[in-house]
Amino acid sequence: MGGKITTIGFDADDTLWQNEQFFQLTQGRFAALLADHAEPGHLAQRLEAAERRNLGHYGFGIKGFMLSMIETAIEVTGERVPARVIREIIETGQEMLAHPIHLIEGAEATVAALAEAHRLVLITKGDLLDQERKLAQSGLGELFDAVEIVSDKRPATYASAFARHGTGADEALMVGNSLKSDVIPALAAGAWGVHVPHELTWSFEHAEAPVDHPRFAEIAGLAELPDLVAEIG
Repeated sequence: MGGKITTIGFDADDTLWQNEQFFQLTQGRFAALLADHAEPGHLAQRLEAAERRNLGHYGFGIKGFMLSMIETAIEVTGERVPARVIREIIETGQEMLAHPIHLIEGAEATVAALAEAHRLVLITKGDLLDQERKLAQSGLGELFDAVEIVSDKRPATYASAFARHGTGADEALMVGNSLKSDVIPALAAGAWGVHVPHELTWSFEHAEAPVDHPRFAEIAGLAELPDLVAEIG
């Protein structure tokens, strides 16, 4: 089934700890704030369009989400959004940035078990300060040999990370909830790609599962990962 796995890369948000649920809760509050100006479905479409449009400017993460909410509020109100709404959007974003970490079931035990015999690398997108905060609060930081907080995830991202922190992509495995960001580009780099579905995944991260790829696997939860790694070799 391929070479021995020496290095394992983990995504962070919605793979090791909950993330998208807080974005969706905040989006619900955003809809309530602007209920007099746009119905929820239309507002959600406008917000997602703004987020996608702004990725090149702000990258992934809460701060870009806040700015996209503000931009959307200005647009749907015809530039008449009340200052109190802007203030509440900022406050909800600050609450997200301070929210306690909730580990996903099996995350701690799985990471600890695999750290005994493998190099572990956290490879995550998002805001540097926020991702560092979440990793520190998670209690998992000392189990990782390296941390890569990147602006985007492409094949070159994985090839470079696994070359710097391991024995190359051919002997590496990447695990995450996003087919688009965690699995497909890792496979393209030559690594194994393991998908762990999460019930809440941002539509931007959706992609077709590469079920025919010899190095693709899908597991129901992180607790299954050690056995899969042992099976691969």
